[in-house]
Amino acid sequence: MAVQLPANDFAEPIADGDEPLYASRRKIYPKAVSGPFRRAKTGLLLLTLGIYYILPFVRWNRGINAPDQAVLIDFPSRRFYFFFIEIWPQEVYYLTGLLILAAVVLFLMNALAGRVWCGYLCPQTVWTDLFLFVERKVEGDRTQRIALDAGPWTVNKVTRKIAKHAIWLIIAWWTGGVWVLYFADAPTLVKELATFQAPAIAWISIGILTFTTYSLAGLMREQVCIYMCPWPRIQAALTDEYALNVTYRYDRGEPRYSLKKAQVAHDAGLPAGDCIDCSQCVWACPTGVDIRNGNQLGCIQCGLCIDACDSIMAKVGKPQRLIAYDNDINAQRRAQGLPSQYKLLRTRTLLYAGIIVSVSFVMIFALATRSDLGVSLIHDRNPTFVRLKDGAVRNAYTIRIANKYLERRLFLINVEGFEPGNFQILGNTTNTMVVEVDPDRTQEFRLLMTTYAAIPPDASIPIRVVVTDVKTGQTARATGHFRGP
Repeated sequence: MAVQLPANDFAEPIADGDEPLYASRRKIYPKAVSGPFRRAKTGLLLLTLGIYYILPFVRWNRGINAPDQAVLIDFPSRRFYFFFIEIWPQEVYYLTGLLILAAVVLFLMNALAGRVWCGYLCPQTVWTDLFLFVERKVEGDRTQRIALDAGPWTVNKVTRKIAKHAIWLIIAWWTGGVWVLYFADAPTLVKELATFQAPAIAWISIGILTFTTYSLAGLMREQVCIYMCPWPRIQAALTDEYALNVTYRYDRGEPRYSLKKAQVAHDAGLPAGDCIDCSQCVWACPTGVDIRNGNQLGCIQCGLCIDACDSIMAKVGKPQRLIAYDNDINAQRRAQGLPSQYKLLRTRTLLYAGIIVSVSFVMIFALATRSDLGVSLIHDRNPTFVRLKDGAVRNAYTIRIANKYLERRLFLINVEGFEPGNFQILGNTTNTMVVEVDPDRTQEFRLLMTTYAAIPPDASIPIRVVVTDVKTGQTARATGHFRGP
């Protein structure tokens, strides 16, 4: 018994057990096109790459004792700086909020226009577009590149190949080099790299990112989108019939003929669609998709096939947008002779927008109202209490005070809800409950609490530690318990 492939695959029957596990790669030679979608992609490419490469060198004055790099992930100090925002490790919930926002924004983009993120803003797409630009400048457009690859290895071919890969490696190296600048002072690290004095971790990181950028954007390209990225498989569950996708309007384009055959069919009174079967839409696609076969896994919704088709329609004197951003509903409505219908505001999009607004409001409110003083109280676990020789009961605690201000501060520590009692800060030379915390630091202090009073039967007394800034009067509180036998 033989397994037959679909007829349009033009393949010979394959015997059972001989089916290949992997499809061999067919190299894609995307053709350069011009039009509004190509201009949009170029504009976003310049904007996103410009932000990525320039941002580490942007300065932001935070005052004395603070780094002046606008965006910095400072691992030694355990801080994340983003212009006027400073995130501490214990404020990781802001990162959680950003991840939620990113996910829901992606869902909203998908509900509105399919994989538009993939086509315009995905890093894989952006860097692949940049590498393709270099390839076209060095080796020529689609026809020239096909001829060059098919031809013998001449001096011209070797020179062009070496030049292309050398430029790719330079771009990949600079991409990795810029990434590490987000984790250290950019001008200082650049100088260290130039003088070969940078730490080993910087060189290792740059090497790894150079390899991955060169491999993914230069060599693998559409294979990443089709086989490695999970988003094409996830987004299908998040879309609906009203989402705009790059669509071939088959009701207008079919049946398709070449320009000459279409004229013959027209003269014979036979129907002929607007598509002249020129394959320009296929040649323009960076993933090699034939959009005329319907929406497919490889389509990243970049719209370059629209630009290619529009240019042909203009040349043959037919209306543009034979390929356009459209939804599934309209294909059905046109078949029924009804006008097109677009519905951007619907339950799905309103829900996503509401989540985005709500999470953004919570994060902005939390940032606007957060304090530059934090305190936590940790009770010793073993032992939970100590009975002294004179009969008193003592508990020990660790007080952790976070001074998020850029100046040294004095704090008065007071305990509420525990009377009578004796309090002591170990190591405090002033023999008072006033402690000093360095600027932009978290410091720990040992607090001893002792009482001669009778402990109630439940052997646990609620307490509250209040930390007050001696200079400004700002306070922070932490709750705990005093435990006894």
